[in-house]
Amino acid sequence: MRTAHGPRLFVLAALLAAAPSAARAEDLADLSLEELANLEVTSVSRRAERLADAPASLFVITGEDIRRSGATSLPEALRLAPNLQVARIDARQYAISARGFNNAVGNKLLVLIDGRTIYTPLFSGVFWDAQDTLLEDIERIEVISGPGATQWGANAVNGVINVITRRATGTVGTVAEAGFGNLERGVAARQGFALEGGGAVRVYGKFFEGQHGVRANGAAVPDEWHNGQAGFRGDWGAAASQFTLQGDAYRGSDQQGTTGADAHFSGANVLARWNRQLAATERLQLQAYIDNTTRDVPGSFGERLDTLDLDLQHGFQALPGHALTWGGGHRRSYDHVTNSATLAFLPASKTLKWTNAFLQDEITLQERLRLTLGAKMESNPYTGWEFLPSLRLAWKPEPSELVWGALSRAVRAPSRLDRELFAPGQPPFFLAGGPDFRSEIAKVFELGYRAQPSARLSYSVTGFYAIYDHLRTVEPAGAGTFVLGNKMEGKTRGLESWGTYQVSRAWRLSAGALFLTEDLRVKPGSGDITGIAAAGNDPKHQFTLRSSLDLTSEQQLDLMARRVGELPNPRVPAYTAVDARFAWRLRRDFEASATLQNMFDRRHAEFGAAASRLEIERGLFLRLKWSP
Repeated sequence: MRTAHGPRLFVLAALLAAAPSAARAEDLADLSLEELANLEVTSVSRRAERLADAPASLFVITGEDIRRSGATSLPEALRLAPNLQVARIDARQYAISARGFNNAVGNKLLVLIDGRTIYTPLFSGVFWDAQDTLLEDIERIEVISGPGATQWGANAVNGVINVITRRATGTVGTVAEAGFGNLERGVAARQGFALEGGGAVRVYGKFFEGQHGVRANGAAVPDEWHNGQAGFRGDWGAAASQFTLQGDAYRGSDQQGTTGADAHFSGANVLARWNRQLAATERLQLQAYIDNTTRDVPGSFGERLDTLDLDLQHGFQALPGHALTWGGGHRRSYDHVTNSATLAFLPASKTLKWTNAFLQDEITLQERLRLTLGAKMESNPYTGWEFLPSLRLAWKPEPSELVWGALSRAVRAPSRLDRELFAPGQPPFFLAGGPDFRSEIAKVFELGYRAQPSARLSYSVTGFYAIYDHLRTVEPAGAGTFVLGNKMEGKTRGLESWGTYQVSRAWRLSAGALFLTEDLRVKPGSGDITGIAAAGNDPKHQFTLRSSLDLTSEQQLDLMARRVGELPNPRVPAYTAVDARFAWRLRRDFEASATLQNMFDRRHAEFGAAASRLEIERGLFLRLKWSP
């Protein structure tokens, strides 16, 4: 292993070492490290607070980070978060998780785009091929590793990803870009308009194609991915009262390997949000959205999901030293599945309802010591009401330091798959959902430290220990049949760390490390036939290194290296991938860039069994961007 990767890392180190001699530019990015520390985030406590004060394992991917990475899709942009495991399965599918349990149908990670939940109640996970937005318009992505159930509800077990786009008032003007390469190509455009009397509206459209994948022997597999999307956002009002209306519509298709049939997916959503500052310490937010998605996988299943979601949040100071936040919400979905001979969801059509209420009190114990107590009660269609409490303690020994600890309880509520899946699609059934399948439970202990000892250096370290119970298993039910049960338990522990060093005004280095140990086991009396491998396939360690350099005021060079440890079952070899991006602003309004992925690897596997998995090839992507 040392022989294979040594030359690659040597070349990378040489590039980094040569960088200072080339640097003679202006400031590297929009935000200095001090400004990053003061960046307002909302995902930890559902209210605005400084990143430096947020008591959670939180990493923020800025819009500038995404641009300089050369990422062309939302999953690829998430590779920038050192507290996530991101593995590409094929041209369109990803396995993405935090703190373990990673698989193609991951169900312990909650993902939101501008406050809209995008996981499907079919299996409590995300169809990543259908989730997209114009990356140019993303303001930041807040990535929490660890539970966020008190704030966000069930399924926020191991993490929360909150994608936040820019206000329309910040995107007035035109942007158009086109990109092409050996693995993907696409075009996108956005136009923003300022409105008389204040406010602004933007509209955008994009089209993207991903090319087919290959197996280890070089054989091509038909799995091309096509997706077109358009949308709008409007923002009105001043700081005291703001209103947002936005929406998206998309349509795409995936080739289904050797089956000869394409899967099709489409959807549309509209979201409205009103924020009102009632007093200096009192705020109110109302939000509502409707969402429609459809998916047709020939020979497998089809689904139409219609969702209506309402949410209220109110924050105020009830007593001196007590900042209260309370709220509630209701979501109603109508899910209709077209069954096949392969599998079925019975009943085929079902109305699903979720209701929640939460209360959080942030108590100032001393000038530098805060205690946050919170609890959410949430009902789901299968297990009724779940109690989701948390306790967080934050201490600032110095203004530039934060020591925090947290105790939390989170659940992964049953999905339709857990209760209502049947295979094959007609009797006699070989596999059936468990009629008594209950929520998976996580009790999590965290201890973290965040500091910025100088204007050039900042870092964060978090240790965690989690106890899981009632994890999903496949149990015998007699006469050669099986049902889904909850007879797995276990523990995980690990360490997450990342830091940033501003070498000079023109050069920034960022690094991250992730260590994970999992100890899962089936309970006595279980007849599980899948084993602990079904819970997920995760590396014990992962390392990232990024270099962002302004060669001149018009030229940029960005490098990213990641080392991912071996996946145990099924075994996937460890790999090192190095990406490079060079951008040149030829004119004030025109930029050309080239991104080379997997510089030193012809191809490598990231996920899946050896007999069927695809490998990720070396890719070159050229992009032209016009922004007058």
